[in-house]
Amino acid sequence: MSDRLSISVIIPTYQREEPLRDTINDVLQQDYPNFEVLVVDQTAQHQPEIQAFLEELAATQKISWWRLEWASLPGARNYGVRRATGDIVLFLDDDVRLETGFLAAHTRNYLERSEVGAVAGRVFDRMKLSESENYGEYTIEDLPSEAHDPAIAWYHFDLVHTIKAQPVISARGCNMSFRREIFTKFGLQFDERFRGSAVREESDFCLRLRKTGYQIWYDPAAHLIHLGEETGGCHDISTRSFAYQITFYHNHFLLGLKNLTFGQQLRFYIKLFDCHVLGHPPCYKSGSPIRILTRAFFYKIGFWKAAIALIQSPWNDGQIYTQKDNLELLTPTNDLNPPHTA
Repeated sequence: MSDRLSISVIIPTYQREEPLRDTINDVLQQDYPNFEVLVVDQTAQHQPEIQAFLEELAATQKISWWRLEWASLPGARNYGVRRATGDIVLFLDDDVRLETGFLAAHTRNYLERSEVGAVAGRVFDRMKLSESENYGEYTIEDLPSEAHDPAIAWYHFDLVHTIKAQPVISARGCNMSFRREIFTKFGLQFDERFRGSAVREESDFCLRLRKTGYQIWYDPAAHLIHLGEETGGCHDISTRSFAYQITFYHNHFLLGLKNLTFGQQLRFYIKLFDCHVLGHPPCYKSGSPIRILTRAFFYKIGFWKAAIALIQSPWNDGQIYTQKDNLELLTPTNDLNPPHTA
């Protein structure tokens, strides 16, 4: 039976209220008997009713509630992994809705396939569901060969419409699980240099995971609805802001510099420029000369920041939140602080 495997559900959260509450409730109502819930909370102050909700769940030990004073999605993932006890570690966004068999759908893949080190679940985006009556009618059986090419996969990788289980190159961060030994035996961590919205942090992790010999398996039965709330999460950083634009390109270039061959990098960067700077499909951005020049400026700055980060890697790996946490874990204390005050 799949319940022989224990599962740790990690929910990093930042500036979310009611969607976080609904996500946690959906997890607690799962029909899978052997799981724990770790909420890694980077919100400075919750609304009173959400604060009371989290305090009650933590007090009754239905969740482990860890409160942090900093905000980093990859940092929060690493923080949760160090405290997880399950055989399987599953990550959820803080604005998703689940059916009761969701955890069982993830877990059975690890029992049925020993070569599987990670499971990528299907994601239904709520906003797209509401925008198009034909959203659910378009389906994909086998992903195209381009979706397995690390240079351009990110523009052909569709875990929304794909209905057939199959190996994939990556997972979506709002719905992905891993064997715990990926972190313990192989020592993989999420790279905390992926900033801002942390776009491509899960892609970077999955490319490194594939080098262990394990397979990433897509299972459409492990599906959820991603609400994509307009407030909370990473949406405090406006997509029009200077900081967002720089971190967006920085993260893409960091992914390429770390994981791709020189030839793959060239193809990746050309596609990145064509899509996100020139605005060609599938990005469909404004073709205004001023907009293109502005995006080209951010593109250039993002490259240099990523290159500098990589050059500094031998003496500065960027894992600042992990280093801070490790120091705190090693510091003797007379206080036995409960998780929700950490």
